[in-house]
Amino acid sequence: MSEKTSILELLLRGEAPNVRKSLPTARYRVKRLSELLGEDVVFELRALPYGKVSELKESMSEDLSVHIVLSGVVSPDLKDPALQAKFGGATPAETVKALLLPGEIEDLSRAVERLCGYRTATIEEVKNA
Repeated sequence: MSEKTSILELLLRGEAPNVRKSLPTARYRVKRLSELLGEDVVFELRALPYGKVSELKESMSEDLSVHIVLSGVVSPDLKDPALQAKFGGATPAETVKALLLPGEIEDLSRAVERLCGYRTATIEEVKNA
């Protein structure tokens, strides 16, 4: 960035990004399930937009981690009725609790949070030279 370009000009340059399409994603292998099933069980996660994070924090006083997982896991579809039937979950949240161990839920929830910019350094101090 040249000295003549202001930060505002830089931010206004070009097309505004489509926030939904530009949300970070990541893939995580669930070790226990992979070992049990003899094949890699990989969950694809996506960051949540600001409004969804706020909604979850306001409305979910309990089981917040479970609901973060439900919202942030793109694949497999944890809300699939066949999965609910297989694991005996009356709701998607109950299915997640039946499928995953508490530590796995927390680890996946933290991974989604990191994709959202939490639990990681997203800014750095700029010191004058």
